[in-house]
Amino acid sequence: MSDQKKLYLNNIEISNNSPFVLIAGPCAIESKEHAIDMASSIKSICEELNIQFIYKSSFDKANRTSINSKRGVGLDEGLKIFEYLKNSLKINIITDVHEKEQCKEVMTIVDVIQIPAFLCRQTDLLIAAAKTDKAVMVKKGQFLAPWEMSNIIKKLVSAGADNILLCERGTSFGYNNLVSDMRSIPIMKKTGWPVIFDVTHSVQQPGGKGDKSGGQREFVPCLAKASIATGVSGIFIETHQDPDNAPSDGPNMLDIKNLRNLLIKLKQIDDIVKQ
Repeated sequence: MSDQKKLYLNNIEISNNSPFVLIAGPCAIESKEHAIDMASSIKSICEELNIQFIYKSSFDKANRTSINSKRGVGLDEGLKIFEYLKNSLKINIITDVHEKEQCKEVMTIVDVIQIPAFLCRQTDLLIAAAKTDKAVMVKKGQFLAPWEMSNIIKKLVSAGADNILLCERGTSFGYNNLVSDMRSIPIMKKTGWPVIFDVTHSVQQPGGKGDKSGGQREFVPCLAKASIATGVSGIFIETHQDPDNAPSDGPNMLDIKNLRNLLIKLKQIDDIVKQ
């Protein structure tokens, strides 16, 4: 598609025609030491494979299934950790916000503001994110058709946003299940804005374990390869060194020991698709 927009994020070019960008990291910030270890490991793999990388983690998981679930380190501590990672590792960072007031605080540190799927139609939150002049990535709600993302784009553009990423993360399919319709990727690409595929949340089973979500991480490689074959601008993979014991989204996170080999395959597919 020749009319695809290009987003420049510091040293990274992002578009549906450019080599794919990896957005990766553990679901939630667990500690400064853990964040350094994870970010360093992913960066090393990406440098070896010549893949552009944006580090992702959340300071607050405000939409956990249970009131008893751990939510994270909080905004203040999270921003301190992000700032350290940026200065020491020289990496780009994306994190999610849940309230419009958080946008002004995270904009001083992060490079991309992420709008969670459940909040993708929250007008005030979208406008607040757009007004930061940061890149904004909006996850398509599990309840939305891909063509409805055009309404969200209009909200962002009306508030001055000119760097927008759209993210597919599966569609609700009955109870506690998601299905990924790969047609949504070319449909959203028609907007011209870069499209990211969130592979690990697409294998999530929301509320599937009663008081927490389940997941089927064995399908991560399959869906990742399918999405890359459609020509996405980036792939979103939450990863962890011990996903079975991670405090959040463990069942759908990829074990980091499997990340390198998967990326090698994705890069081979991406090279063919975008020749």
